[in-house]
Amino acid sequence: MAFPCHRSMNPRPKTLVFLLVGLSFFTLHLWFLQAPMSQEEGVRDLAVDALAVQPSALNPGVLCVANASVNATPDFQQLPARIQDFLRYRHCRQFQLLWDVPNKCAGRRGVFLLLAVKSSPENYERRELIRRTWGQERSYRGLPVRRLFLLGTPASEPRERWEQLDELVSLEAREHGDVLQWAFADTFLNLSLKHVHLLEWLAARCPQARFLLSGDDDVFVHTANVLRFLEAQHPGRHLFTGQLMDGSVPIRDSWSKYFVPPQIFPGQAYPVYCSGGGFLLSSYTAQALRRASRHTPLFPIDDAYMGMCLQRAGLAPSGHDGIRPFGVQLPGTHRPSFDPCIYRELLLVHRFAPYEMLLMWKALHNPKLSCS
Repeated sequence: MAFPCHRSMNPRPKTLVFLLVGLSFFTLHLWFLQAPMSQEEGVRDLAVDALAVQPSALNPGVLCVANASVNATPDFQQLPARIQDFLRYRHCRQFQLLWDVPNKCAGRRGVFLLLAVKSSPENYERRELIRRTWGQERSYRGLPVRRLFLLGTPASEPRERWEQLDELVSLEAREHGDVLQWAFADTFLNLSLKHVHLLEWLAARCPQARFLLSGDDDVFVHTANVLRFLEAQHPGRHLFTGQLMDGSVPIRDSWSKYFVPPQIFPGQAYPVYCSGGGFLLSSYTAQALRRASRHTPLFPIDDAYMGMCLQRAGLAPSGHDGIRPFGVQLPGTHRPSFDPCIYRELLLVHRFAPYEMLLMWKALHNPKLSCS
């Protein structure tokens, strides 16, 4: 450490003071750097900490230009703007990785279950509650569980808010080491891109993960129940299970979030798939989906797209009664149930607010919970 020169009759005391002050600042700097890590160590009992890296400086990415030929599609100008954009950029499948966690799956015990949660930059509260509840990185009876949030970039936000969200994601990535972010707009029509990029990331960074849970950031997962189910499965065999959607037809109303025009899908019904709120798959199936996705054009409905990739791979999804992407209804009513005695037997339930997630987690882990 260099200090500016000062002419003095007695330099030793001043030099000592400078050294002591410098040492104090250095000590405080180390303390601040280590503080987030020590907080996380209380949750993890795995061998290697996952450190986030920002690879964008090394890999600037390739600019994908619009496909102008789609303008000749019949009735193209009558399609909503979002669908026109989807068709123009449908061929774009490789986007820059902004935040990576290359060591996420390192460690001598590997990863039994990887939790891959689709989130959006603005949904900080949901991610934080997942970290505190069912998404904890720990071992359950010796089965290591790791966590990832899949993000794009803020969509349709004012520049000031975009910069704030970008800083928020950067803070999360550095502190928790659980963010994968790509340089495409985080919109509903781009959810299929998250699946495609995750499958490629798994092959490159985490091929040894035995099982994968894919879910939205508003699902509640009974992690211990999921692990009990998966212990009876084999990662080297096909597994893709959730809430089966058989005979689903494309929505032709242009105002709908799920609108798919005949120009994209002329068929009468989608292949069988599992609702995208949450599903489980094995490493064998993840590899098969990755290969199939490379030959399956992107589709604006992400769970139906997974069904198309399964069909191309010659595989079929299966149903599981413990996965409820449409919530839990009380018998004979249309009201959702919040009874922890019902949730105690389930694996995954969709559409939870952050505060509900915390309350249900606490209720299920209350030693005084009694269910007749």
